[in-house]
Formats: sequence, structure tokens, C-alpha cells
Amino acid sequence: MPFNLIRDKGREGRRGYTLPKPDVETRKLEDVLPEKARRQEKLRLAEVDEPTVIRHYTNLSRQNWGIDTNFYPLGSCTMKHNPRANEAAAAVPGFAGLHPLQPEAQAQGALQVMHELQGFLSEISGFPAVSLQPMAGAQGELTSILMVKKYFEDAGDEGRTTVIVPETAHGTNPATATMADFKSVEVGLDEHGCVAVEELRDMVDETTAALMITNPNTLGVYERNIAEIAEVLHEVGAFLYMDGANMNANLGRMRPADAGADIMHYNLHKTFSTPHGGGGPGSGAIACSEALAPFRPDPVVETSEEGYTLVRPEKSIGRVSTFHGNFGVLLKAWNYIKMHGPELRDVADMAVLNANYVRARLRGTYRIPYDELCKHEVVVQPPEGKKALDIAKGLIDHGYHPPTVYFPLVVKEAMLVEPTESESKETLDDFIGAMLELAETSPEELEEAPTHAPTRRLDEARAARKLKARW
Repeated sequence: MPFNLIRDKGREGRRGYTLPKPDVETRKLEDVLPEKARRQEKLRLAEVDEPTVIRHYTNLSRQNWGIDTNFYPLGSCTMKHNPRANEAAAAVPGFAGLHPLQPEAQAQGALQVMHELQGFLSEISGFPAVSLQPMAGAQGELTSILMVKKYFEDAGDEGRTTVIVPETAHGTNPATATMADFKSVEVGLDEHGCVAVEELRDMVDETTAALMITNPNTLGVYERNIAEIAEVLHEVGAFLYMDGANMNANLGRMRPADAGADIMHYNLHKTFSTPHGGGGPGSGAIACSEALAPFRPDPVVETSEEGYTLVRPEKSIGRVSTFHGNFGVLLKAWNYIKMHGPELRDVADMAVLNANYVRARLRGTYRIPYDELCKHEVVVQPPEGKKALDIAKGLIDHGYHPPTVYFPLVVKEAMLVEPTESESKETLDDFIGAMLELAETSPEELEEAPTHAPTRRLDEARAARKLKARW
């Protein structure tokens, strides 16, 4: 039990538990362990009653931050409200208690959910083929590029050695290319914050395997030349991979296949509403063209005379995770899409409207490096003389989780705000009011923030280098 509970609240002789009498024969400690293995001093445990223990951990839990406590404008992360109906669906005993090794005949309901979800994701993306196996966005990226790699290997084209990533790329993009044994090369941006098409045209050749693009990109800007970019790649036989991290802005409004992409991943835990953060849970389902479909991971769900069945695609890259993917997240995504139906496009419409409302209200006080119609998120910069980190820490005192700071890297002192579709105008107005107030606060006062949080500023660099994983 934590030391502060021992020091501040423990009293000798207090107990919050009653141990049952042992129902097995007991032996003396000295008969079981040698002296060198036995504790020589009394263990320092808190002596507290049960209400004290409960209150201690309940108060600790209140210091955690999440979408259920307040607005969470973490750019590029889509921290939206998660409907409890999804949680109820995932808790249905027939789903929650199902074992992945049960015979297919006993798992037809789960397989039907997976098959229908494959169809939903196919329709949303415009691609004919889907795999639900990857269990994270980064794993969906890697799966996609490994499929591209195997395509060229299968075709006997051994000269494809490079993958191109824009300056606005997520850090996982060049990492994925490297893990797949490609050389990662960077393409610059034009004045709108989009891929510089002419620079790209000069870069591509028969060594190019793919371009990894996020659309809208991490500046919150739609890649207006996406069709031309796809054409440039296809002319040299390369593929266009679309990072689906920002798919929340596209639902029902833009299908990646129609824009010329060849393969993409979804973040089902972001776009389709599963609580995420802190390492999971996640799902990085992929969708792809007919040409890449034979290389999907094993297995996918198809129908047969006997019902739904798991099959291995003809030239599969194999498994990228255990069993059938993160089924709980798949189930929540299926439920979320079923609840919205054709109105799924309203998600994108409201996300875009909210982001542009924040942009319009902050304009004039905060600098907008790419001040044009944004999509689901907007990049702002603090007023001259202020630091993004200080504004972010100040927001904690106002009761808001800070937005993403210092990303994307192409914008100095960047603050990436993503309000999502699930926040009301009143919530956004309160957040904007806090941002405007902080813009008028002196740099000296901002440097002291946060002053009302359970902890003050931490030495984040030292914490990362000298991590203590337990007390």
C-alpha cells in the first residue's frame, strides 16, 4: 500500500480485512524457507480500516483524466464520446464468453458480426476487400506495407526499395517503412500544407513501392491533389497507401478508393468509438483493392453453404496477430455503425463544423499557419512570446486536457486541436474562452502552470530516461 497511506492515515491495530482460518495443514516458516530467504524485518504495511482504503483509491481514481471527465481535444487522436450501448453489446455473454478456438458452428453469431463489419468497412472505403486482423493502427500500417511488399515479390519485381512519406506524416509511417525493409524518403509540402505534387513527380521511379499519405493530413488540411498524386504513383506501378488515422473527417463524404488510393487502415478504436489510450484496446483493420486482396492476413470471414467460415487468402502474408483480431473492438465498431446507419456522414459533418468553429473563434488571437477550411482538426500557434507547452499546462488549471503540442513538426509551437463531433457548442465556447484567457496571461504566470493540479510540472525528459515502473 502507498507510503503516504502508512504515514498519514495508518494507525497501529486497525484492520480492514478478516482472513479465513486456513483449511490446510500449516508449517512453520523455518521449516519451509532457509534463513537467507526469510524477511528479517517486519513488512511496512498500512494498518487502516476498510473505508480509508476505499476512499484512498477512489480519490486517486478521480485524478485520472478521460473523455468521461471533460473535454479531451487531443489532436490526431479522435477522443470522442463512447456510447455505452457499445459496451453493452460487447458484454453480451454469448460474445464475451466465446473462446476463439471454439468450432465455427458454435461461433456463427460472432462470425456474422465480423462478416458484416467487413462489408461496412468495404462500403465506407470503396475497397472490395477487408481484413480485421491488425490490432492497432500502427499494425494496420505495417500490414498494409507488408502486403505491398509481397505483391512486388510475387510479381518478381525486386527493384522496389523506397516508400515515400510527406513531411506531415505520423511518426509511425517512416517507422513502418523501415520495419518492412524499405528506405523511407520524405516529400515536402506546398503553400497549402499539402504534398508538393511536382516534387513528388520528380522523386518517383521504378524503385518506388508506395506513398503513405494521411488525408486529411495532420495539419487538418484535405489533400486537394489526392487524385493527381495517385496518378503519379500509378504511372510508375507504385501504390498509394492512405493512413486512416483521420478517417473521422471522411465518413460518408469521401471514399479513399474513389480518390485513387489502393490500400488503407482504419483505427476502429478512434473513428468507431472504443475507449482508447494507454496502450489499448485497438483495431487497425485494413481495406484494399482487388489487386492486393490475395495478400491479406489470415484469416478473413466468408460465407459458405454451412454458414460463415474463416478462410486464408490465396497469397496471404500470414497472421499479424493471434486468432481473429481484437474481437471486442470489432463488435463495438459494428454496433456503432449499425446505430448510425446512413447518418454516419453526420459524424464527419459535425467533426468538421466543430473544428472550423474553433479555428474561426481563435483566429486573430492565435496564429493559424494554414488558415483555410480545415477538416476535423486545426493547428494553431500561441501569440508571439508565448509557448505552446505553457498554454497547454495552463489549460489543466482550467479543467481541460491539453491538445497535442509540438506536432506536426512542420509547425513551430504547434497546438493540434481536435474537438470531434461529440462536443456541444457550449463546451467548445468554454474551452475557447479558456484559450483566449490564457493568451492574455503573462508568460511569467504561464510558466508556473499548472497550479491547481495534483502535481506541478514534471521533468518529462528525466521521467522518460529513468522510468520507475513500480513504487
